[in-house]
Amino acid sequence: MPNYLSPGVYVEEVSSGSKPIEGVGTAVAAFVGFAEKGPTNTPVLVTNWTQFTQAFGQFVPGAYLAGAVYGYFLNGGGAAYVVRVGDAPSDGAAGANGSADAAPTAHLPAAGGGRRTALVARLRDDAVVGAEGVTVEVADGTESAETFRIVVSRDGQPVETFDNLTLRKGARNVVTVVATESRVITLEEVKGATLAGLARGTVSLTRPATPAVPVAAVAPEAYVGDASARTGFAGLEAIDDVTMLAVPDLMSAFQAGLIDLEGVKAVQLAMIAHCELMADRVAILDTPPGLNAQQVKQWRVEVTGYDSKHATMYWPWIKVMDPVAGKPVFQPPSGYLAGVWARNDATRGVHKAPANEVLRGVVSLEYGLTRGEHDQLNPVAVNCIRAFPGQGIRVWGARTLSSDPEWRYLNVRRLFNYVEKSILLGTNWVVFEPNDAKLWDSVKRTVTMFLRGVWRDGALFGTTPGDAFFVKCDAENNPAESRDQGVLNVEIGIAPVKPAEFVVFRLSQFADGGGVSE
Repeated sequence: MPNYLSPGVYVEEVSSGSKPIEGVGTAVAAFVGFAEKGPTNTPVLVTNWTQFTQAFGQFVPGAYLAGAVYGYFLNGGGAAYVVRVGDAPSDGAAGANGSADAAPTAHLPAAGGGRRTALVARLRDDAVVGAEGVTVEVADGTESAETFRIVVSRDGQPVETFDNLTLRKGARNVVTVVATESRVITLEEVKGATLAGLARGTVSLTRPATPAVPVAAVAPEAYVGDASARTGFAGLEAIDDVTMLAVPDLMSAFQAGLIDLEGVKAVQLAMIAHCELMADRVAILDTPPGLNAQQVKQWRVEVTGYDSKHATMYWPWIKVMDPVAGKPVFQPPSGYLAGVWARNDATRGVHKAPANEVLRGVVSLEYGLTRGEHDQLNPVAVNCIRAFPGQGIRVWGARTLSSDPEWRYLNVRRLFNYVEKSILLGTNWVVFEPNDAKLWDSVKRTVTMFLRGVWRDGALFGTTPGDAFFVKCDAENNPAESRDQGVLNVEIGIAPVKPAEFVVFRLSQFADGGGVSE
């Protein structure tokens, strides 16, 4: 209490005791995989595709991280943490061209036959090779017979064309034009050579690229990392905002033969353990590529046998357009699904199951399943992606991998994550306050106000707040022995809404005059 020593009027600011709880974010993804460049084992926050390319580069052949992040933002994702694993190409690992060696050269021969080399072509350091390599074609120019045309192709598709070039000095000198305009190759003149022109033909600049998987990143430990060293996805323990975890490039290493199915299972078990340890995030698991319905059921039940309320599994793989190759490619769906979760949270709320939602940017599916096959997969918690005529490609499952019926549905798990974390962060002011009836009433009032807002948003089942939740904090659950130990107990119960997974219409014949009135 202040001391009043002289007569006068005094004004004091007194707290009203109302400290409302603010809801936390529910849609922040974390991606772990291989990138063209950027810091390794460091979570980097990106909020759009441009920021990702600035930090980690473009698409890399054979790797799925860039495609997953692209699909995340395309489907409505707003913020994501990206962790690049593995060493940079300069450290001896395979780079964007699929080899740790220097990029091979191509010799463009001089006109007139023989083995004289006119120009030497090389790849740029930041060039993307593609799955089938880069070729350089020399053809006739369109202006005159004295000029020629350079066509640079990737995977058999032209990506750059430079017309009406010449070996003479000037604005159309081939070396000058390519140096200023090409993003794939550079050309060097052969010193001391006097040449009249270039021979027509096509040369291969580089051998076909292998999957761009850094050699140092193929062991399961590289993905998992160490929490104390802040490596792998274990380093995400220091990031409280993350609510989803995906490791799409686990499958790129498997496809390259650098990790086996046991290694895939080990990494996914570590993902589940990480999410259960943090208790505020859910793992989005991919299945191995090329599985049919029977094989994916075997993978789920017999091989892995995962049982967790903090993990989900989606199948099949999706076909999307690859901007580098210029053609559709298959990739795991986890990044696109994370975007659907984020979009669903923004438009409907975390309590709405992220299913019956269209997957944007998906051309087709790796496997088109039937109703009978879906009947086998849904009970074992494999969330299927299906194509419906006239309705697009949609997510058609919303289950966790838990065998506990209470945690069967993904939206229930994520709603509890939201409520728990919001209350946790919104009641820090309670710590070290006097543990008496006044504090009990304040805590009860604060939590009740928050849950009433959740109920009004449609996240809780019940026609009244009393039907939807309860908050108990009084002398009954805070006896003297509990207070002596410095413990404040608050009991909260909520009734989450469950999705209408099975909609049943019962039809029967109706005989006119049966006595049913309108």
